[in-house]
Amino acid sequence: MPQKRRILAITACPTGIAHTYMAAENLQQAADALGYDIRIETHGSVGVEHPFTEEDIATADAIIVAADKQIDLSRFQGLPAVVSSVSDGIRRPQELLQRTEGATPIASTGNAEARESGESSAGSAGSVVYKALMNGVSHMIPFVVTGGLLIAIALSLGGEPTAEGLVIPEDSFWSTIAAVGGLAFTLMVPILSGYIAMAIADRPGLAPGMIGGYIAVTGSLYHSEAGAGFIGGIITGFAAGYVALGLKKIPVHRYIQPIMPIIIIPIVTTLIVGLGFIYIVGAPVSAVFEFLTDWLAGMQGSSVILLGAILGAMAGFDMGGPVNKTAFLFSGGLIGSGNAFPMGMMAAAIATPPLGMGLATLLRRKWFTKQEAESGIAALFMGFFGITEGAIPFAAARPLQVIPANVIGGAVAGGLGGVFSVQDHVMHGGPIVAVLGAVDNVFGYFLAILIGAVVTAVIALVLIGLQRKQSTEPAATTPQVQKDQGIEDLLVDDAVILDTLVASKEDAIHLLASDVMCAGKIEDVAAAVQAALVREAKFSTAVGNGIAIPHLKDDTVQEPFIAFARVVEGLEWDAPDNQPVNLVFLLGVPAANAGNQHLKVLAQLSRSLMKQPVRDALNAATSAAEVRAALSAAQPARS
Repeated sequence: MPQKRRILAITACPTGIAHTYMAAENLQQAADALGYDIRIETHGSVGVEHPFTEEDIATADAIIVAADKQIDLSRFQGLPAVVSSVSDGIRRPQELLQRTEGATPIASTGNAEARESGESSAGSAGSVVYKALMNGVSHMIPFVVTGGLLIAIALSLGGEPTAEGLVIPEDSFWSTIAAVGGLAFTLMVPILSGYIAMAIADRPGLAPGMIGGYIAVTGSLYHSEAGAGFIGGIITGFAAGYVALGLKKIPVHRYIQPIMPIIIIPIVTTLIVGLGFIYIVGAPVSAVFEFLTDWLAGMQGSSVILLGAILGAMAGFDMGGPVNKTAFLFSGGLIGSGNAFPMGMMAAAIATPPLGMGLATLLRRKWFTKQEAESGIAALFMGFFGITEGAIPFAAARPLQVIPANVIGGAVAGGLGGVFSVQDHVMHGGPIVAVLGAVDNVFGYFLAILIGAVVTAVIALVLIGLQRKQSTEPAATTPQVQKDQGIEDLLVDDAVILDTLVASKEDAIHLLASDVMCAGKIEDVAAAVQAALVREAKFSTAVGNGIAIPHLKDDTVQEPFIAFARVVEGLEWDAPDNQPVNLVFLLGVPAANAGNQHLKVLAQLSRSLMKQPVRDALNAATSAAEVRAALSAAQPARS
């Protein structure tokens, strides 16, 4: 027996919560289907889990890095690598595994070339900037959350009411707790700056980046009262990173090389970035930051609502993606300058998509598949803890219905957060931060979340209801299977998938239904899959000879179709000959389709596939056209 291909994988997202582990799970399932031996190291919010041993690295054939933050790859020098985003690990795990064959080895610099990704130089540069920024954000968040929650706990338990609000008595135990929290909070910008620089230039950039970040918030160095805040920290982080990277590329004598990364590069970079910021950049950036802070603090009435609505809409748009993270960074970064209102708006909006979709599954359970109903319960819990990614499964299945609902619901929650003057003193969201005492005006905060979640659920259900209504039009307006149509006429070219890897018949049906939806033949992948599986539960649609013909007659089908997948690894399908299935045809017709023409098509397809030459042609086909030709050749001549 040939030895299994051994693959290592690293998954990481900026916050280290949902995407990190979703990518790891999908890569594991894809590897199992492919027959690979995979070891996965997750870089999540709790740190590195399941770290690779030296033996793992020595015996590996390749490594996959599915990450949206910087990963040090120096320990994998010489190992073929596929470097991609964490979203690719979730959506295209099999493709990443297949790309490890012939991948470019990691160079001595610790970086893997990504020529096989097909990215342009501009796209690659944008990816570097995004990953560097997210690397800084991911390392900054624990400091902000820890410091902010310590201060919030000290205020809620040790604060005494005064005319100026809660005040912690000096020299008390809670004053010490608040001071510790303040120290952690102060490190926010230096950590952000340092890890941005490190993502660009590796370890030589860390010290200059952190020192530059501290300079950015020390306004007295450049005659500013407030400092340059997180905007200054981002500038110093990128400046330190690229200056250090440039210095690393300067050729020096081999006797000088050992001291370059620990002495020369950090000192020279610190002087260039630090002095440049103090004498040139600091004052203008500080002025912009002070203007921004004063402008936000002076917002009243409709302008506050507009800001909250914009932040909330961004939070709901991509549920933890770049747009969400941009709004999150903007809002959280202002906490350090004493303005916690934007984070209050953002914190309310962050929880709205998962809570709203969870509520929708409770209100109209029959409209969702069993798996979606279970995801709805999980989404409610994730929403409580401020994890927007809980709404992703619904958006993936029904993007045209769920994403608009998330955006509108998030905008409502964010706008109401502004109306109620909600403040969140930690860089996190969801009801949990109010429970821990980090939110001012708790009632207004919960009310904003509740209304936003209800709006999300109602809009999602209205849009899903309209979709269901449109798919039940009178039979006269519904496309019919014509008597003179052959099975090759119903084949959807965009839903012909050759040599794919799937783990189960459910996955195969879902894959085909997704492509059929993209071709405009069905409106709801989840509903189509459920309808096919309901039929499957009554009697297996495997017909022997490695063939299965799952089929459905359902409201979600807009036009009759046939989709085809050729599976690399045979699937268990309870076939009459007990053989695995590798040729899968998905047949669908609208529920309003009159007569039994679809049964005739099913019989016609079954008879054709019993012919060995047809099966041989399907197994040898390299394109949709060749699949169509194989089906056409098996049909009797039509007048």
